Amino acid sequence: MTTVHRVLDSNKPADIDGVSCALAVMTKAPRAGEVKTRLVPPLTHDEAAQLNSSFLRDIAAAIAAAIGETARSCSRRPVAAYENILPEEFFLIAQRGHNFGDRLIFAAKDLFKVGFASVCLINSDSPTVPAENFSQAVELLQLPGDRIVLGPSDDGGYYLIGLKKLHREMFERIDWSTERVLDQTLQRAAQIGAEVKLLPAGYDVDDFATLERLCSELLGENSYRGCGIAPNTRKLLAAIIKQEGRGRIWPVGK
Repeated sequence: MTTVHRVLDSNKPADIDGVSCALAVMTKAPRAGEVKTRLVPPLTHDEAAQLNSSFLRDIAAAIAAAIGETARSCSRRPVAAYENILPEEFFLIAQRGHNFGDRLIFAAKDLFKVGFASVCLINSDSPTVPAENFSQAVELLQLPGDRIVLGPSDDGGYYLIGLKKLHREMFERIDWSTERVLDQTLQRAAQIGAEVKLLPAGYDVDDFATLERLCSELLGENSYRGCGIAPNTRKLLAAIIKQEGRGRIWPVGK
């Protein structure tokens, strides 16, 4: 059965209770040749797109497990691209802006406009972030007083930024896709006098080294097996490795 998602209009208030936190995944449609291209090779373009879909399924499941009724997705593509990938209870809202910083600003602005009390913007590259991290972000944003919540990534960026109100400065003059992103974001927070709370660290899967790490953690001898972390991604990687040969990506038993 095809999943039907509700699309939010940023120009109209939605039936939001005014106290909820939006957990918004910044996504690109998982289409071959358009996503995860840095993983080709060792993956094919079709496999990279399938992997991106698996990431979205696992991130969405973690968000839904944390606090499902607040889950949303910020999409750069038509609704049909997410059919049977995101749960039905997820809303979609179109991304705006020509560069990444602008898209983050407009995503936060639009989600506040439709009625959310706080906003978490989440990347779609970190499928092993557990539900507890998202729950913690929401809890921190529900406390009195203004603050910024950040989920640091090992590469010097972040997998989540949480806001109680729009601080455009957090997304301006940032060297996106570099190891300086987190440090520069912390500098912006200090400049505007905003308190910062850090979540446990995660990592992005966007190159061969982090793909190896992911395979090791999900399929290796000392893996996350049995703990419910990224089950869709684990299943897909196992199938790819079985079909193509273990050495193509990562020796499962390493």
